[in-house]
Amino acid sequence: MKILLVYPEYPDTFWSFKYALKFISKKAGYPPLGLLTVAAMLPKKWEKKLVDMNVTTLSDRDIRWADYVFISAMSVQKKSAKRVIAKCKRLGTKIVAGGPLFTAEYEDFDDVDHFVLNEAEITLPSFLEDLREGRAKHIYTSNQFPDIEKTPAPLWKLINMRKYSSMNIQYSRGCPFNCEFCDITVLYGHKVRTKSKNQILAELERLRSQGWRGYVFFVDDNFIGNKRKLKKEILPAIFEWMERKRYPFSFGTEASINLSDDEELMQLIVKAGFTSVFVGVETPNEESLAECDKFQNKNRDLVACIKKIQKFGLEVQGGFIVGFDNDPPSIFERLIAFIQESGIVTAMVGLLNAPRGSRLYQRLIKEGRLSKDFSGDNTDFSINFIPKMDYKILIKGYKRIISRIYSPKHYYERVMRFLKEYKPMQKKALHFRFSYLGAFFKSILFLGIKEKGRGYYWKLFFWSLFRHPRLFPLAITFSIYGFHFRKVFKDCL
Repeated sequence: MKILLVYPEYPDTFWSFKYALKFISKKAGYPPLGLLTVAAMLPKKWEKKLVDMNVTTLSDRDIRWADYVFISAMSVQKKSAKRVIAKCKRLGTKIVAGGPLFTAEYEDFDDVDHFVLNEAEITLPSFLEDLREGRAKHIYTSNQFPDIEKTPAPLWKLINMRKYSSMNIQYSRGCPFNCEFCDITVLYGHKVRTKSKNQILAELERLRSQGWRGYVFFVDDNFIGNKRKLKKEILPAIFEWMERKRYPFSFGTEASINLSDDEELMQLIVKAGFTSVFVGVETPNEESLAECDKFQNKNRDLVACIKKIQKFGLEVQGGFIVGFDNDPPSIFERLIAFIQESGIVTAMVGLLNAPRGSRLYQRLIKEGRLSKDFSGDNTDFSINFIPKMDYKILIKGYKRIISRIYSPKHYYERVMRFLKEYKPMQKKALHFRFSYLGAFFKSILFLGIKEKGRGYYWKLFFWSLFRHPRLFPLAITFSIYGFHFRKVFKDCL
């Protein structure tokens, strides 16, 4: 068999970092971890190619070469996925589809030959067996959750690592919480399933042996879902490995706000080499938190929690939502003030949407308020249901948030606030790349000379250079991030 694995294009979104990546001459932030893992599950004797359309072009020749095209995607890639499927159909190559988009919305894709849905550890072997016997079915699905201690390491040899700014790895699946707007528990369940210590170390070693040095993101939806195992086994093992291998990586991940309650855990995470964590803050409005069952965020000083995490040496990246039924008209100014006070530089503010399959989606169907499909892009000014707040007021308020927090004045002020309070752990190793030097000079050209608001860039430049020289590279990195955010929201700004 000849198998072509295809990852569709991302549109220009907040998390694409498209404009920032140009500064370091990279094509994409992360490789397609799901497809690389599926590739490792296929028979070894099969020929395999991977085309990530975010770094290279999918040609007719690639498709004709293959016996089957395996495609995986998320909701935000739906338009590109449909184009890929149409192209395969035209060229007569059979299509096998799986991953979050197709698991939730397979009914929308008439031209796919075989759907291998849910988690591939369970559904892919059945498909492969039927394929061998010449009786492959149209749909393979399961309501079981596999033991991921049996999941193979991704097949890294299929990608060119130099095209990416970061690598990624998965430690766990599932989340103990039950936020109404989230579909993670629908896809992966409430029980947190984890890989073993030896699996994680083997995957890190494989990345290192492939030549990777730099940032590695743990893609877990809640890295601290099983705190006990993290503290007793995983983090001490990662720390020991990192020390022995002379710190080849730095790490980032996602976690719930209750990370701030456990000082021992924060210390271990930082000691193991983690430098950043994404936290779903959502809203400072208690009634809205109760509405969406975000109970882990209720009855706490969220700004104090964020600052505590940052003082332990972790940069907090935050997710925020407006459009809850209980949002008052004052929510827009409250959220602006919250973001500025917290010092969250990478603050992703999106309109509330209901992913298919989520509890919110089911509730809105019952209430007759669902209006269209979820685009998967949290920053495209669309909402897929009829909100309680007047729609025009909601959109106007959302635009006010964006135009304020990413304007050069407010953005650079927030960067400086963060850097004043941030207490990073002393780095043990520095991996210099010429692309970083290029990014530095490009930042001077585009942000210090060409862009409006360049005075704020130079203020941060000299302040960090002379007052906090150790954080100067991070200041330049944040400046470049800001450029990307302003580009993504240019119409609003």
